[in-house]
Amino acid sequence: MTRGALAAGPLLLTGVLSGLLGYGVLAAIAAMLAGINDRPGSRRASVKRLGVPALAGALGLLVGMYAGQELSAVPLTLLFTALGLAAGCVSAVGPVASAAGTQLLVTAAVGAGMALTGNGLPAALAFLAGAAWLLLLRLALPTPGSLAGDFRFDGEREAVADVYDAVAALLDAVGTDSATARRAALTAALDHAQDALAGPRLRRYASSAAERRLHARFTAALPLAEAATALFWAGEPVPARAARGPRLLAAAVRGDTGTAPLPAPSRSTPALRALDEALLRAAEAFDRARGGERRLLTRRRDAGSALRAALGAGGREYGLRVALCFGASSAVAQALHHTRWYGHHQHWYWLPATAVFLVKPDLGPMASRVLSRAAGTVLGALVFAGFAALLPRPEGLIALVAVCGALVPVATRNFGALTAVITVLVLALVMVGGEPQASVSRIGETLLACAIVLIVGHLPMPGERGGGVRGRLATAGAAAHAYLVHVLGESGDRGERWALRREAYRTLAEARTAIAVAAAELPALARHTEGTDAVAAVLERLVDTTTACAVHLDDAGHLTPEHTRRLQELLNEVVEFEKRAGLPAAAPPPARAAGTARTSGTS
Repeated sequence: MTRGALAAGPLLLTGVLSGLLGYGVLAAIAAMLAGINDRPGSRRASVKRLGVPALAGALGLLVGMYAGQELSAVPLTLLFTALGLAAGCVSAVGPVASAAGTQLLVTAAVGAGMALTGNGLPAALAFLAGAAWLLLLRLALPTPGSLAGDFRFDGEREAVADVYDAVAALLDAVGTDSATARRAALTAALDHAQDALAGPRLRRYASSAAERRLHARFTAALPLAEAATALFWAGEPVPARAARGPRLLAAAVRGDTGTAPLPAPSRSTPALRALDEALLRAAEAFDRARGGERRLLTRRRDAGSALRAALGAGGREYGLRVALCFGASSAVAQALHHTRWYGHHQHWYWLPATAVFLVKPDLGPMASRVLSRAAGTVLGALVFAGFAALLPRPEGLIALVAVCGALVPVATRNFGALTAVITVLVLALVMVGGEPQASVSRIGETLLACAIVLIVGHLPMPGERGGGVRGRLATAGAAAHAYLVHVLGESGDRGERWALRREAYRTLAEARTAIAVAAAELPALARHTEGTDAVAAVLERLVDTTTACAVHLDDAGHLTPEHTRRLQELLNEVVEFEKRAGLPAAAPPPARAAGTARTSGTS
């Protein structure tokens, strides 16, 4: 909230005082968009999360400005449709790519339609400066409560500590009804810590002993998570003292200290022995003064996988939907813009910009987004109309922009609330920029965009619908089978095993999220992903069982008949459910790899 208050408002004030009002408005818009992407987490992760969308936004602004000046309505609409197709396909790659695609389209519409004193490259640079200002605030300002230590790593420390706490919570829940939810929470904590540590380093090399220790402590958490998952799979309650060790390690991470004395071990089963050994190795890593892995033991996705995601079935479906909505809303906006009875309205760009936020499939179910957007816009426009009638100009509106900027981080928890805050902020920016009060037209164009998105979003699409969900589920299936093959092959490379395990659980979590969003759509869309939740569930059980097998192989050197029976049953279930859901069957583990995983007396 502090960053939000210091971002758009002061930038707009700087533009007013310097006489560069158009550039100030652009910088404030950039700070607003970056504020929407600003999330709790590490500083290094924020560089990518805020910087990549800002670069895409500057590119969109350039394209929009030149296209708005040089192209008539029809060519401009065709260009916007092509941009929508490209941005939609790219958005299927992941959250950062989705934010970049959104900013590209929004700023293209703003550049083509908003009356700005700045043009071309200087305007794009002003936009980048606004986003860079918020990023600078993110990197420089300490988090409240972190002034006592090295606040540069407070987000990373908290993320790694949360992993140890999640391990302890899972150990407490083993054998209870809440164990499955705790295992999912452990996966989420590991994903968050992985992202927190995977961003650019603060210097060319590991920037300090504190940073190296964080990498070592995250790496030390991976075998603990593996052992806890094996205990979860067995389903037998563990001694209460087993969870005290991970909690002591979590406290040591937060305080950047060594460990307190750990509880006495319990070594009655292979999984408990693995947990005890992982605790001992973690304690050694914590007590090294300057020790630490510089290499993060996770598999990074290459450009080829991103390209496959963008051009696959999910990316194509995503792109077509965004292209149709962005193109249709641009065409309608251009037609109304040149219609006399509509008053040659100068805010036509609001219609396609609003459609972009409504159509993005990764932002939640379409119907609920549309309703929330409509309600939030009406509320925000009415609130702004009241403020506009009372506040002095421009100082009162600049203060309103600063207040709204501070409210954005809170409002992001609800799409309707975020819409209301952004509506007030945008209307204030537009009015400070010299355009008339536009609350009524803002409501009208938002409702029109809602109608366009609902119609276009439910049109029949070429190819099989639900491609985004099916693509993520196919990726998760491939990752689960790769992990299984590695474990059954009894490779001695534990780092590779932990990386494969992380990839399997991460892709499954992403698939689960996509399935949940699709299931909440209206029946016309939800029916296209029926049965995918059952596939995800059986894949999760397969990865859990594979983890239990890995821990048992480390301890005994062979699998029990129970392990092999459960594996075979799960593989058969995966094939059956994939057929029911219409997914391509994942290849079973090679016979040679399966044969080397020895059972007690039987290959």
